[in-house]
Amino acid sequence: MNPKVYIDGQAGTTGLRIRELLAGRQDVTLLTVAEKHRKDPGARRERLLEADVAILCLPDDAAREAAEWAGNGSTRLLDASTAHRVADGWTYGLAELTPEHRNNIRNARLVSNPGCYPTGVVLLLRPLIDAGLVPATVPLSVHALSGYSGGGKALIERWEDLESGLQALPFEAPYALDKIHKHIPEMNRYSGLSVEPQFVPSVGAFRCGMRVQIPINAALMNSGVSVTQLHAALTARYAGERFVRVGALSDERTGEQAFDPRACNDTNTIELRVVGHPNGHVVLIAVLDNLGKGASGAAVQNMNLMLGLDEGAGLDALAA
Repeated sequence: MNPKVYIDGQAGTTGLRIRELLAGRQDVTLLTVAEKHRKDPGARRERLLEADVAILCLPDDAAREAAEWAGNGSTRLLDASTAHRVADGWTYGLAELTPEHRNNIRNARLVSNPGCYPTGVVLLLRPLIDAGLVPATVPLSVHALSGYSGGGKALIERWEDLESGLQALPFEAPYALDKIHKHIPEMNRYSGLSVEPQFVPSVGAFRCGMRVQIPINAALMNSGVSVTQLHAALTARYAGERFVRVGALSDERTGEQAFDPRACNDTNTIELRVVGHPNGHVVLIAVLDNLGKGASGAAVQNMNLMLGLDEGAGLDALAA
């Protein structure tokens, strides 16, 4: 009998993409709630407790409530909200975090899907900090650009409203510059940084796609560390990974159309790059689909691991 999967919040941006990725799969059975009962707590709870894995695509408070429904029962939870990303008892759902981490996901009952921005930050920094090439105490800035779908339905509607004029915006729009972004705690915990990074996120006039940039001044790196060593550490760490691609150091794509944040759209792939400067400075760059490896694709990858299925089921066939 196929394992049963329930998406609680399947009408949201992340939930809809997960449902699309699962459509046509013959190795899982997707449980649903009738549209008229979509917001009925009783109907949702019944489906959640019936599932082998329930994927929570809900606001934080609703995700916490759904986790309480599951209690200590047999349903395994995969939470796509920010509610449990640094919570005790929950396993962080980034399979490539460390060489052994995907086994933690396979065996966990409670898994928290990573955020889109932290996915880029963590995969860029963790191998370098673990290898002692970048100090954990380094004060970093993270500059990131996302498609407007990263803000969910409300932001999508605002950016796609023709009267707003946002689709014709010729520049990116920074936001949350004076706020503590909800992704900061997981960036710190899972990257290995002991100092909070300064996070500068922006939204662009495109629906999907993301670019994360981490500039590191030469004076902030450990003595004698070269761009070649940084690149080699990332290449070695992700060798053989299906969904992490490290660009060649000799790839000099630094023109106007380089580093397109949409380059990995409709895939579960993340591209990592290391760009050196003659004076020893470095820029680390990650490109991913904020709704792919940054959300829904990662959720399907985690679901596959939790159910003992092939990790790339439903994902490998996506355009790369």
